[in-house]
Amino acid sequence: MTDRPYSPSCDRNRDPILAVLRERFAERREVLEIGSGTGQHAVHFAAAMPWLRWQCSDAAAYLPGIRAWLDAAALPNALPPLELQAVVEPAPGFAPAPPLPHGRDGGTRGFDAAFSANTLHIMGWPQVEAFFAGLATVLAERASVVVYGPFNYEGRYTSDSNREFDAWLKARDPVSGIRDFEAVDALAAAIGLRLDEDIAMPANNRCLVWRRD
Repeated sequence: MTDRPYSPSCDRNRDPILAVLRERFAERREVLEIGSGTGQHAVHFAAAMPWLRWQCSDAAAYLPGIRAWLDAAALPNALPPLELQAVVEPAPGFAPAPPLPHGRDGGTRGFDAAFSANTLHIMGWPQVEAFFAGLATVLAERASVVVYGPFNYEGRYTSDSNREFDAWLKARDPVSGIRDFEAVDALAAAIGLRLDEDIAMPANNRCLVWRRD
C-alpha cells in the first residue's frame, strides 16, 4: 500500500455499495465514476462487475494515485482516469468535457450509468449544481445514476454523527456540508432523472438511485 493512496472508509463501504451497483448496473455497460478519489472503489467494482467498462475521473491531483491502483489491478475493463471537475464558469458543467463512449454504429451514445461516492458534501453548492448540469451532457437515454453519501431530510440530520461530521466539514471548508436530499433530488429531476430508490446504508449514509427515462 505504500506506493498507493489508501482510504480505510473505502474498504468499509465498498461491499454494501457493490450490492446496490450489482442490481442497478446489471444491464448497464458504460459507467462514469465521478470523483474516483484513491481509485480503490474503481478496482473493486470493475473486478466484481466485468460486464462494465469503468471510467474513472477526478481532479488532476488525484490521477496519479488512481493510475497506481489501476496499474496494480491490470483489469481490462477499468479505463485510464480522466481529468474531470464540476465547474461553474463559463457555464455549469464538467471540465474538461469527458469523451463519450461510442455505440456499435460508431456514433456517440453517452454513459448509460454514472456513480459517485462522498463527493457532494465536499463541493460547494454551485459545484453540486454544476455536477448535475454536467451529467445532463454525458448521460445516455435510460441511464442509471447512483450517488452515495450522507444526506439531510427536511433540513434535519439523520444522526448525531452526521451532525458532528457536518460541523467538521464546515470548519474545514465553509462552503462544504451535508446536502439536503430534497434540493439534490430537485437538481436531478431538472435534468430528467427520476428517483428510483433511496437506500439506507451503513454508518448513516444513503444510496440515491435515479433513472433517466
